[in-house]
Amino acid sequence: MDQQAHSAPSPTAVPGVDAPDHRGRTGLHLAGRELDRNPDVRIREVELTSRGWHVLRRTTFDYRRRDGRWERQQRETYDRGDGAVVLPYDAERGLVLLTRQFRYPAYVNDHPDGMLIEAAAGLLDADDPETAIRRESIEELGVELGRLTHLFDSYMSPGSVTECLHFFAAPYTPADRTGRGGGLAEDGEDIEVLELPFAEALAMTLDGRISDAKTVMLLQWAALHGPFAPKPAEPRVA
Repeated sequence: MDQQAHSAPSPTAVPGVDAPDHRGRTGLHLAGRELDRNPDVRIREVELTSRGWHVLRRTTFDYRRRDGRWERQQRETYDRGDGAVVLPYDAERGLVLLTRQFRYPAYVNDHPDGMLIEAAAGLLDADDPETAIRRESIEELGVELGRLTHLFDSYMSPGSVTECLHFFAAPYTPADRTGRGGGLAEDGEDIEVLELPFAEALAMTLDGRISDAKTVMLLQWAALHGPFAPKPAEPRVA
């Protein structure tokens, strides 16, 4: 018997489940089945409903309500992996580095032109958050970051998306802008780099010119607790 024919996958094999999908993945239907951290949640079934670049699953579970009753529920989750985002700032000149790029999901949901102003961000892939955001800063902004400050982590859309986003801030100077940025053309990226006065960027969160959640959060952090926060008043001498 021909060896290649002998090793061919079963005609009933499902890509992404028991046969490799277009990204070489299998076992995509297993995510979440082992969860037992919450005694009020019992996972019953996990179905793979879409296996594009990212993964959509439908999970059936039993949930014990606060009154003690068990209730069977279903939820769909979109798994795109975790990500990281950074706000580079130049406190001496009062500037921040942001990006502008076309976002089709926003465009199809009533954004005027789909061109969103955002902080540089990207998926972790196989990297840790700090390594990933340094990579994205070079690719998108053309800036090599020095000292990074981890601010907080946030689930950006916990009703349906599994992603946890790691937030960072970092100072930069003109000398740190060693490249053009713009993203990777082979990934379909066409990113404009914006160097804006911080006061203007913050005002843009109030008039709608900046409507991206992660960017609003970073700019508000910078205004309340970060490099552009009001300085404490000097104590009065009696």
